Amino acid sequence: MPTSTVTSKGQITIPARVRKELGLEPGSRIDFVKTADGVYELVPATQSITSLKGFVTAPTTPITLAEIDDAIAAAAIDRNTR
Repeated sequence: MPTSTVTSKGQITIPARVRKELGLEPGSRIDFVKTADGVYELVPATQSITSLKGFVTAPTTPITLAEIDDAIAAAAIDRNTR
């Protein structure tokens, strides 16, 4: 298992093998995602737009402008009540 040491500045070097497997290059961004069991996952944050193809499925029925307006209003209300 690849291992790194945290420096006094809080920095780590990601092992070459891990960088290669994640497709990381200089300038790549990484997200640290906390899972439900409290473990963090390293996830590349920079991906090409084509990698998102198929991520969101098309709705089975068309959405009306009124439904969109209602959803926006509900989200605004929810955001203001937090």
